[in-house]
Amino acid sequence: MTQTSRSGSGRAELREQILDVAAQRFAVVGFRGTSLQDIAAEVGCAKASLLYHFDGKDAILAALMKPAVASLVELDQRLSGLDDETARRAAIDGFIDLCLRYQRQIAVLYAEIPQLLHQPAFCDLEQMIDRLLDALSGRSTGLESRFSALVVLAGISAASSKHLELPDGELGPMLARIIDRTLGGPQDVHH
Repeated sequence: MTQTSRSGSGRAELREQILDVAAQRFAVVGFRGTSLQDIAAEVGCAKASLLYHFDGKDAILAALMKPAVASLVELDQRLSGLDDETARRAAIDGFIDLCLRYQRQIAVLYAEIPQLLHQPAFCDLEQMIDRLLDALSGRSTGLESRFSALVVLAGISAASSKHLELPDGELGPMLARIIDRTLGGPQDVHH
C-alpha cells in the first residue's frame, strides 16, 4: 500500500469518526449544545483537522443526514403515484425501513428539524414529511387520521432518540404492530 492510499484511507476514517461522534453528541446534547471543539476532542483530533473535512457544524449535520434524506426522497418518489391504501401500506413499510436503517439520524432529525429546514440541501424536507404524513393517513382529510399519522411519525422519531437496542428482526415487526394499531386498519381510514 502506498503512502498516498494510506493517508487517503486515514482521512476517510477520520471523516467517519467525526460523523459518528457528532451523531452521538447531537442526539444526546443537541446540535446547539455541541461545539466543534467538543467533537474534535472526543475524536482525538485538532479542530483544524475537523475543519479540513467539514466547513463547520452545519456541514457536519448535512453530511450526517444526507443518506437518510436521500432514502426519504426515494420513498417520497415511490409514494407519489400510488392510490390511497397502497400508498398507506408502502408509507408504513418505507417508514419502518427508514427507522431501522437510520435510527440515529432520525433521533437527530427529530431534535434538529428546525435547523435542517434552514439549510439549502434540505429545502424540500418539510414537504416530503408532509407527503409522508398524508400517505400514512391513507390520504385521509379526517382530523383523527391525520393526527394519528402525526403521532406515529413524531412518536417513533422520539422513541428513536432513546436508542432502543433491539435487533432489526424484533424492532421491525414491533414497529409494524404499533403503527397498525395507532393508524387503524384500512377500514378505519375516513375521508
